[in-house]
Amino acid sequence: MSSDPTTSLPGTSDIVVIGAGAAGLMCAITAGARGRRVAVLDHANKVGKKILMSGGGRCNFTNTGTTPAQYLSANPHFCKSALARYTPADFIAMVERHRIAYHEKELGQLFCDESSKQIVRMLLDECAAVGADVRTHCGVQAIKRIDGGKFRLRTTLGDIECASLVVASGGLSIPSMGASGFGYEVARQFGHAVLPTRAGLVPLTLSGKHQERLHELSGLSFEVEARCNGARFRNRLLVTHRGVSGPAILQVSSYWQPGDELLLDLLPMHDIPAWLAAQQRARGNAELRTVLSDALPKRFAQRLCEVWLPSRPMKQYTPAQLQHIAGTLGAWPLVASGTEGYRTAEVTLGGVDTDGLSSSTMMSKLVPGLFFIGEVVDVTGWLGGYNFQWAWASGHAAGEVA
Repeated sequence: MSSDPTTSLPGTSDIVVIGAGAAGLMCAITAGARGRRVAVLDHANKVGKKILMSGGGRCNFTNTGTTPAQYLSANPHFCKSALARYTPADFIAMVERHRIAYHEKELGQLFCDESSKQIVRMLLDECAAVGADVRTHCGVQAIKRIDGGKFRLRTTLGDIECASLVVASGGLSIPSMGASGFGYEVARQFGHAVLPTRAGLVPLTLSGKHQERLHELSGLSFEVEARCNGARFRNRLLVTHRGVSGPAILQVSSYWQPGDELLLDLLPMHDIPAWLAAQQRARGNAELRTVLSDALPKRFAQRLCEVWLPSRPMKQYTPAQLQHIAGTLGAWPLVASGTEGYRTAEVTLGGVDTDGLSSSTMMSKLVPGLFFIGEVVDVTGWLGGYNFQWAWASGHAAGEVA
C-alpha cells in the first residue's frame, strides 16, 4: 500500500476503486484477497473521513438487527442479496480478529470502545495485507472507455487503466468533508439514471410561529414517537435553535418532505387516555401543566399549556375534554418547514437508480466492468449502523467479482 501521495500511479491495475471510504475499502479488501491488483483513489487528504467522525468519534460500525426493512430505495428488494451474503456477523468477525473492543449502545448499535480510528486502521491494514494500493490527494479528472472494454482514468497523479472500475464516491452529505456529486456524474456519463437526491437523517427546521413557540426551549430533550408516511420511530427528540433534532427526528426525516404531515406522540411510554383518567382521579386539584410537568420537561409542558392545551385543575375536565387532550398529546402536529440540508445530513437519499445495476454484484447492466457501491446508490439505511452495513455488504458484493 502506498503511503506517499506524490508518487505516480501504476499505469495499469485490474481494478480501480474511486473513493476510500467504507464501501471502497471493503471492496478493495475483498478483491485483493482474490489476487486482483487494486488501486483505491481518493481526492481527500485522508481515508475514511465519515468513518472517523461517525458515532461521536467511536464509529457505529454496524447493527446486529440489520434486515432489508431498515433501508429506503425505489426498489426495496435490491439490497437483499448483498445484505444476505455479508452480514453484521461477518464484519464483527473482522473487528474481533483485529482485537478492537466494542459495545452495544442500544437497539443493536455497535460502537468501538475507544476510537473510530481503529476501524480505519483495521481497513488499511487489511488493504495492505492483500496489496491494495490506496492513494489520497488523487482527484479523478476524466474517465474514458477504451479498446478492449477497459477504462482509462486521468487523475492528478497521472493516468491509469483498469478492467474494472468501482465508483464508491459517496453522496452529497457533509460537503465540508469533501462530499460531491462526482459519482452521479460518472453514472450519467455511462447512461445510468440518477434518482432525485435529498438530505436524509437530518435535523428539521421550523419557521414563523412554529419556531417562535419552541426556540426558547432549545436544548430540551425527551422521548417521543415520531410518525410520518407510515414510518414511526420511538427515541429522543432535541429542540434546537432552528428546529428539532435527536434520533427520533433524524430517523423520520428520511420519510418526510415539505408539506407532509408529521405527528409526535409526546408520551409514548403511556396509554395516554388511561393515564390522564388516573391522574384526574388521584390529583383532581392539580393543574394540567403540573401533571404534564411530571412526564415531560417542565418548560415544554408549560409551553404546551400556553399554546395548545389551556390548563386548569384536572377535576374540571369533562371526559370529552380529556379525550381531546389525549388526542393532542398522542398526535401533536409538528409543522416543519424544511431540513438543515446536506451540511449536517448523515446520508443522501436517492442516487444511482438500482434498475441499472445487478443486485448480486453491483455491476452496471449497461457497461460491463463498471460498478457502483455504497451511498452513491439509491439505498439508504436508518440511523444506527445500517448505512455502514450497506457499505460493507455492497463493497463486498462488488469485490467478489470485479
